Amino acid sequence: MTKKKESREIPGLDWTSYSPSGADFTSAMAARKRGASKQPPESHSKSPEPVATSTDPHITSSKPSKILLFSLIFFLPYLYLIFYHYTIEAELKKSILINASLSFAGFFLTLIMIPVASRYVLRRNLFGYDINKRGTPQGLIKVPESLGIVVGIVFLVVAILFQYFNFTSDSNWLVEYNAALASVCFMILLGFVDDVLDIPWRVKLVLPTIAALPLLMAYAGHTTIMIPKPLVEYVGAEILDLGWIYKLYMGLLTVFCTNSINIHAGINGLEVGQTVVIAFAILIHNIMQIGVSSNHETKQAHAFSIYLVQPLLATSLALLSYNWYPSSVFVGDTYTYFSGMTMAVVGILGHYSETLLIFFFPQVINFLLSLPQLAGIIPCPRHRLPRFDPQTGLLTGTNDGTLVNVSLRLFGRRSEKSLCILLLVLQALGCCFCFFLRWILTGWYK
Repeated sequence: MTKKKESREIPGLDWTSYSPSGADFTSAMAARKRGASKQPPESHSKSPEPVATSTDPHITSSKPSKILLFSLIFFLPYLYLIFYHYTIEAELKKSILINASLSFAGFFLTLIMIPVASRYVLRRNLFGYDINKRGTPQGLIKVPESLGIVVGIVFLVVAILFQYFNFTSDSNWLVEYNAALASVCFMILLGFVDDVLDIPWRVKLVLPTIAALPLLMAYAGHTTIMIPKPLVEYVGAEILDLGWIYKLYMGLLTVFCTNSINIHAGINGLEVGQTVVIAFAILIHNIMQIGVSSNHETKQAHAFSIYLVQPLLATSLALLSYNWYPSSVFVGDTYTYFSGMTMAVVGILGHYSETLLIFFFPQVINFLLSLPQLAGIIPCPRHRLPRFDPQTGLLTGTNDGTLVNVSLRLFGRRSEKSLCILLLVLQALGCCFCFFLRWILTGWYK
């Protein structure tokens, strides 16, 4: 018997899969089916033939060699900055390359582990049907869920092993590094619990705050901010110490980052794709700051960020090869919470939270578009996915306030794959805008 939901879930959260019963939607997975889930979603075909039964999935990677090659092309600017454009200390460069090698190994380990983990989650009936393929044969396939747990575990293994090569017992960064890993680990656990237990959305807002506690308690960095130069004469100081308010801001940032990745979702490849784009932008930003800075502490802060973002990017690319259209696996809240928390952690400890928020510009827009419905000002359905036409295979935008639907209304009907590419291009343009904004404001704003 399918368990009924007793609380209304936050609309728009990772609505990728659905259950046969249109009213039995679950949180962040769009109502996965469990237990005695035997019937496939209702077909919308007008054929008088009997409805086909659901089929077991064939877990395959969508050409990982092509994704790897495509990634290497984008890594060329990153490698150019490290080896040619900037003069980076040999010891620091060595640490970055060791971390990159471990991350590369994590890429292949993730590729191997995802099919293995998929078989285990299917045994526990942790699967769903793809709502954006309803009415087609692909909509009858059981898709294993919560495969973000594999990425999270491999990430932690790589990050912990890296300590052997880079940190000593008296390292100044070791405490904060382990606190960051503790927060990420906590978020992976809470995300997986949410995938299994379907936690109400009001509780979801509290989870990142709980997961951020290890980081907030161990944070020993400054709590000051630089006042923009145009405002110095009004404030009367160039640097302002915010004290506990800064830590409150850190907590709110983790809440936003984790939930914003989760809300901007609903089509194959989008959750992982946006993480890959932002993570790559973070890597470029860190190398640029290491190259132009003469302050040793600043260099170490950005290197710290690289040590966590490289394994995040590598493992996410491996997951993307399975989650790209047509998706063989669903990532679940486990991945969206994990990726959001990791990027929030590196932004906080790397001291570039303002830049991080600009990288999240599409997620900010999506949140603002969603706010009237999330606040109950405008009626909000249980899920806010676009409408799928099984005859044409195209998606049509609804009036719901999400960036996915707005993009379809602005640019017209599209296939799911085309829409995902469009949204990822918009994400990349947002990151480029951030670099441009930093360039024109350098020396004037700060």
